[in-house]
Amino acid sequence: MENSTATQTSTEVEPLKGGADKVEAGLTASQMDLKTSCREGLTFAKLSHWRTAIFFFSLFLCLTIVFAFSFVIPCPVRPQYLSTWNRTFYQAATYDFLAIEDANKDKVMDVVFVLKEVVGSQNNTCAGEGLPGPCVVAVAVAGTDGETLWERRLAPELHWAQCGLGGEQQSAGWDCLLFHSDRLTALDKTSGAVVWQRSHPPGPSSTLPVLLLPDLDGDGVGEVALVCPGSPQTQVWILSGRTGEQLGASVGVASVGVASTGHHLLHTTDEGVHLVLLQRETGLYGVGLWSVANQAREGLEAGLKEDRHWDTRANAPFDLVPVYTQGAVREVVRTGSPQQPSSLLLVAGGELVLLDGDKLQRLWGVNTSGVLRTPSFGHFDKDGVPDVVVEQDGGNGSRRLVVLSGASGARLWEVSLLPGPECPPPASVLTLTSVSVFMFWGLLLPAGNRSVAPGDCRSYMLHPLHPSVLMETPNTMETPDVMEHILAFRATLLERGRHACYFLLTEGGGGVMLRKRKLKEDVVISRVHRLSVTTETDETVKQAFSRLRFSDE
Repeated sequence: MENSTATQTSTEVEPLKGGADKVEAGLTASQMDLKTSCREGLTFAKLSHWRTAIFFFSLFLCLTIVFAFSFVIPCPVRPQYLSTWNRTFYQAATYDFLAIEDANKDKVMDVVFVLKEVVGSQNNTCAGEGLPGPCVVAVAVAGTDGETLWERRLAPELHWAQCGLGGEQQSAGWDCLLFHSDRLTALDKTSGAVVWQRSHPPGPSSTLPVLLLPDLDGDGVGEVALVCPGSPQTQVWILSGRTGEQLGASVGVASVGVASTGHHLLHTTDEGVHLVLLQRETGLYGVGLWSVANQAREGLEAGLKEDRHWDTRANAPFDLVPVYTQGAVREVVRTGSPQQPSSLLLVAGGELVLLDGDKLQRLWGVNTSGVLRTPSFGHFDKDGVPDVVVEQDGGNGSRRLVVLSGASGARLWEVSLLPGPECPPPASVLTLTSVSVFMFWGLLLPAGNRSVAPGDCRSYMLHPLHPSVLMETPNTMETPDVMEHILAFRATLLERGRHACYFLLTEGGGGVMLRKRKLKEDVVISRVHRLSVTTETDETVKQAFSRLRFSDE
């Protein structure tokens, strides 16, 4: 009775709970599972709503940030440039110097050259700066439209100029070095400001190229070296890249019984060993940069890699080590860029010789004669090895342009030309198809009785994938009663990966003219010249040139 009464009392106190317990006690197992599933479904539905809300909130937040920054941070404006422009500098002369640099930091290449004039385009005068006229004027013009960026007047006369000295190791605020009068002047390529100026070292005059050296004095700036040919010794001067001050004494490189140096360059092997190579009448010789630096000042060579095997080949300390002694070496040219290990091409006696860039061993040689100018390079085939472009004397007043395989020296292509007056050397621009478009000047042998105008010099473009045809551009320098002479020519990319063009620096008619032309603009006005029988139509060939996309070297 007491238990029954307790149960009844509990039920009365909590009637719902008690009733629920009785109901649950009476449910079957399947009914219990159904009830559990319903509860879980309700919980999952609540979670799904929260997840959906969080997803849309995150999406809204991301879109808000994107749109906000789109208005706050404007899109970069691409430089606008003219496909073709001309600049004329009246009452002026110029030199065989044309450098391609980004002078105004807009990522579009600009042009630096040197004039000899009395009155400049910015109303500055030589006399106004206390200089005798005509003075030397270094000028930078924008590659986009030819407008003058800066001018810098210097004492006459110009002996040589070199830009491209502001590499990563330099970073000293200057890029161009000029030897004029008796002075060396380093110029900032972005403003034309004089960074440092000093007298040229005493003794024989230095010759190009200026050697760009690693940082030898620990100031974080690479140094430069001047090579001064002389007899019985060639002098090497090392200058601070930061201040232009001489580092140590001059170094006399032993002549090993041969005449003075004709050409030189700084070569870096694949292992990072720096060698100064000197071209002489009996061959090519070299000396380790570490030896030159140590001779100039003890401890200056710290950090330079040494090659003990190289030193053992010298007859005495600082004597030159023979690299090639099978004939007089006229030219020594790198096959690649100065920043990368590359092979060396020698124009020596009656042959072209390619030397391995690491061990300086002979890779191949080709018998040739009458090489007229320094060879240039480009990619005719797709093996990744730069091929060699050589101009040879073709006899009977003609010249022959030959493309040789850089891998084997085999002849890949050739054409005969009439020698135009002072036609510039060939050039090339790499494309995305791993071949180069080659550009050269002259006049193809006329067919039949077609007359040739005196002084006619035309430009031609060669597409290696269409070797049976050339794009012939008319003489774009024809001016009534004025004979212009091409002093400098450069083909390049105006902007990384796009806009291949070329620059011409000419002189005549009492003035200097700088021209810029886009390569594809010349395709429009060019005619297709067939070298052999081919089924390609003119339209097919022009479309192949127009579709070209260019690449950085």
